[in-house]
Amino acid sequence: MALVRKTPQLAYIKSYEYIRDKILNGELPRGTKLVEERIAEELGVSRTPVREAIRKLEQEGLIFQKRVVNPTETDLRNIFQVRILLEGFAARYSAMYMSGEVLDELRNCIVTARTGTTEEIMQANEKFHNIIVQTSNNPFMIDIIDRMQSIIYLFRKTVVYHKRPFLIDEHEQIYEAIRDHNGDEAERLMKEHLQADLDFCLHLLNQHRK
Repeated sequence: MALVRKTPQLAYIKSYEYIRDKILNGELPRGTKLVEERIAEELGVSRTPVREAIRKLEQEGLIFQKRVVNPTETDLRNIFQVRILLEGFAARYSAMYMSGEVLDELRNCIVTARTGTTEEIMQANEKFHNIIVQTSNNPFMIDIIDRMQSIIYLFRKTVVYHKRPFLIDEHEQIYEAIRDHNGDEAERLMKEHLQADLDFCLHLLNQHRK
């Protein structure tokens, strides 16, 4: 029986990862309509796992009405509003809970981001934020942020690839506040950091539309 259940699950994972990766690397541009039959044929699977994968990606914010999401200014503001609230909270509590060993990991993210390739900076940026969220000790909040990871990736890619000024300097300030167990300052800095990300993304969005 285990093998019978495993095959559809593998087809679903394959479909999910295939579609997600094509969206995140830009092979499926914003606004592209997804055709279940075509994707199923490309992957050699039935339409059912493709349909389930699309539903999952809709929940994660990468697809809307079977099209690759093309965030409006309102969408951007709403998504970042959630991040600002939750990650600000996470930074405050990380300042209380983060161990010295994890602090070293957080510091290493900053070092990598200052010296690494673009892809390494992407990974370091992601790890920096994930460490702070994970050390908040709030499993419900962690779950909400985890479900937003795909759409967060798109915005992270925007700020890294377009070299938003002071990005890593802000990370260092957040790190120092957490290291010093200053929860108020860590929360304030994280909120300002994410607001700067939002402002930068909105600026690029408006430039693109001109």
